[in-house]
Amino acid sequence: MNKSQSGRYKITNKRSRPLTYEMAKPPYEIAHKKSWNSWNTSNIINGNRPMECAVEDLFIRKFLTGTWCTLFLSEIIIKRNHNMIRIAGIVKKSYDPIKYYFLIGYTEELLSYYLHCPVKLELQSAMNEDIIFKYI
Repeated sequence: MNKSQSGRYKITNKRSRPLTYEMAKPPYEIAHKKSWNSWNTSNIINGNRPMECAVEDLFIRKFLTGTWCTLFLSEIIIKRNHNMIRIAGIVKKSYDPIKYYFLIGYTEELLSYYLHCPVKLELQSAMNEDIIFKYI
């Protein structure tokens, strides 16, 4: 078991590869030191719509990746609370705030229309260097 390499990053000679907090934690520490990227309670016994939630999460990630192109610096976190979907992440601080406000409104409106429930984006902006956790 200790020889498994899945989900781990190889150390470079000069330790020049930057890692974010999400990437720096090994897979076996998920749920102990790092949380899940999707939060929903539909996968419990007799939960409603477990497959639909997984497909919706995939759709949300693809939609945000296409709409926000290269602006997301971190993983996209999806949290479901009752009938509301909250999407969190860190975006690049490179455009005017007016463009971000437009993209936030556009994304919330379209996702609310497609998913038939209110969608709220909770974004923070940062520079590229701000999210580097360590170098390996």
